[in-house]
Amino acid sequence: MAGGGNSEFETYWNNRTNSFVEDGILHMQPTLASDFLGDETVLKGANSIWGGAPADLCTNNADYGCSQNAGASGKILPPIMSARMRTVESFAFKYGRVEVTAQLPKGDWIWPAIWFLPKNNEFGSWPASGEIDLVESRGNDPSYAAGGSDLFGSTLHWGPDYKHDVYQHTHGQY
Repeated sequence: MAGGGNSEFETYWNNRTNSFVEDGILHMQPTLASDFLGDETVLKGANSIWGGAPADLCTNNADYGCSQNAGASGKILPPIMSARMRTVESFAFKYGRVEVTAQLPKGDWIWPAIWFLPKNNEFGSWPASGEIDLVESRGNDPSYAAGGSDLFGSTLHWGPDYKHDVYQHTHGQY
C-alpha cells in the first residue's frame, strides 16, 4: 500500500483474483478494493496486508505500506487492488533478451509497469545499482496531465543517490 514510490493509489495483493496463470499466460488484473473490503472500509476503515506465510509477507512497510487506517489518517484506503511480481529471490540474469507482449489496462488510479531491479545492490542502494523501467504507463484517459493510456515511457534510473538520479538523460516516451 506504500504506492511504489510514485504515490500509486493501489494495494498490491497476493490473491488469485489479481494474478493467475491460464493456458500458459500470466494474467495480472486490477480489481476494486471495495469489492473485497466494502465501501465503508475503503472510506473510513483500516486494512492490513501483514501476513505470516512467506507468500503473504508484506514486502515494504515504507509510507505505511503494510497497514493503513483511513479513519485515523483522514485519507481513504487505496481503491484499487492489483498484483506485483517480485523475482528478486528466484531469478536474475546478466546477459540476454527480454521480450514482453502485454495488454496494459485502462482505468483511473492504475499505473501498469514492468521494472528490473538488481538482485544485489553492489554499488549502493537505489538508484546507485540501477533500475530499468521497461515500460511504465497510466490507465487514465489520454487527457490526464501526467500521461494517459495512450502514452508509455522507458527509463534507466542511475546515480549516486535519490537526489542525484539522472534518469532524465535516459528516458523516452512514446
